[in-house]
Amino acid sequence: MPPSKPVALTIAGSDPSSGAGIQADLKTFHQFGVYGEAVITLITVQNTIGVERVECLPHDLVTQQIRAVVNDIPPMAVKTGALGNREIIEAVAHAAQNFRVPLVVDPVIVSKHGASLLSTDAIDALKTHLLPHAFLLTPNLDEAEMLVEMEVRDIAGMGAAAAKLSALGPQAVLIKGGHLAGEATDILFYQGEWTEFTAARIDTRHTHGTGCTYSAAITALLAANVDLRSAVARAKRYITEAIRTSPQLGAGTGPLNHHAKSE
Repeated sequence: MPPSKPVALTIAGSDPSSGAGIQADLKTFHQFGVYGEAVITLITVQNTIGVERVECLPHDLVTQQIRAVVNDIPPMAVKTGALGNREIIEAVAHAAQNFRVPLVVDPVIVSKHGASLLSTDAIDALKTHLLPHAFLLTPNLDEAEMLVEMEVRDIAGMGAAAAKLSALGPQAVLIKGGHLAGEATDILFYQGEWTEFTAARIDTRHTHGTGCTYSAAITALLAANVDLRSAVARAKRYITEAIRTSPQLGAGTGPLNHHAKSE
């Protein structure tokens, strides 16, 4: 029998403060009425103030987790977050060869606190092995710069970077402009067309997990069979409201409100 509700899978790292990583992904999936599954790639020791430690799991353990959930409760969409090292990226890319559903790649390279969550040699593996399997790639400005090795500081640079990144294999590229001056404008390059998604900038320090939550919202909507442009538009509204209504927790960069309205 077909599943009673959409299912989405996140393959990402653990954040014990639950602002980012698999914890944020699962809360976001739930908010969109989607059943969430989670494969853990790495463990962090962190809170809103900073990251103390990052430990990657063995790549074969990541593979076994993916196989276990996919074979029993197949997801309708999959997203990746922090993958940690080359071996894990290659393992996920190998599994992705058999995915017949949209794969959203959120290329988490550095945490909000500046801690490295992806080794240098793994960036090449990400570009070579994983991106060809991606339906959607969702870098922020800093991640886009690292991936294309060029400055991305304005709308024109975002457009040029998106075109370069699409040549690496993703069917669509969404470059997030949260670090731009002025309005928070994101650019989607899909099916040869550009679409801008703009929201007012919110003056707050509570932005931990914005990238994870945004990409998880898109993944949840794709799992529910929403078309990509509509999914990005709705996810953009959700992430903006989640930032605006953050619960003001922690002494540092606090988490978002994952209970925000998704409409």
